[in-house]
Amino acid sequence: MLLSGKTAIISGAASPRGIGLATARRFVSEGARVAILDIDGAAAEAAAKSLEPISGEAHLGLACNVADRESCAKAVDAAAHVFGRIDILINNAGISQPVKLLEITSSDWDRIQDVNLKGVLFLSQAVVPHMRQRKSGSIACMSSVSAQRGGGIFGGPHYSAAKAGVLGLAKAMARELGPDGIRVNCVTPGLIGTDITAGKLTEEMKAKILEGIPLGRLGEAADVAGIYTFLASDLSAYVTGAVIDVNGGMLIH
Repeated sequence: MLLSGKTAIISGAASPRGIGLATARRFVSEGARVAILDIDGAAAEAAAKSLEPISGEAHLGLACNVADRESCAKAVDAAAHVFGRIDILINNAGISQPVKLLEITSSDWDRIQDVNLKGVLFLSQAVVPHMRQRKSGSIACMSSVSAQRGGGIFGGPHYSAAKAGVLGLAKAMARELGPDGIRVNCVTPGLIGTDITAGKLTEEMKAKILEGIPLGRLGEAADVAGIYTFLASDLSAYVTGAVIDVNGGMLIH
């Protein structure tokens, strides 16, 4: 198993059809103990209870608002206290808003930036001291194809800006934290079938989108979970500062 004996924190992982919970399930199947963080604490606890225990030990579900530094510190300290160590952080939490440029308000901008970008900063800041102690760790951050192509299907320009910011932040973190044995990488998914897209994608829209995807299908949460697993494991021991596309060829550089 790729993650045997490892511990992981995954943010935004309580949604039943989401990438975060799919990642948690994959990590558990590879032998990791997992702490699920979500702004909905009850949902996080329920999601954690749905996972198979590892060697008889249960997983954690913790309330955490990633846009609040104190909330991140509290959740990370709780996970570290129970697990005794933190090997992996998946900065997965994010929100979107499908609006045009001139429709973006100041509060819209702040909300999208706070969760998608500031949340990566705050949760990473809380985890890094624990990883530095052990001179080892892997951090993976959720960006988006929207950051690379200047817009997506369901996210406005402020979403693209936040996800582009994640790329820059993660690369800077990779440079700074490399000497501490901490790797930092990003995933940039294309259109993935989750609750975010449920009910919003008409058959006409889907057909048009598929014309631009060489693999001929929309992505699934498990597709991204597999890449997160690679980045969390020793298979990627010499990979840091990387950006891995998970978009079926929607964007080929």
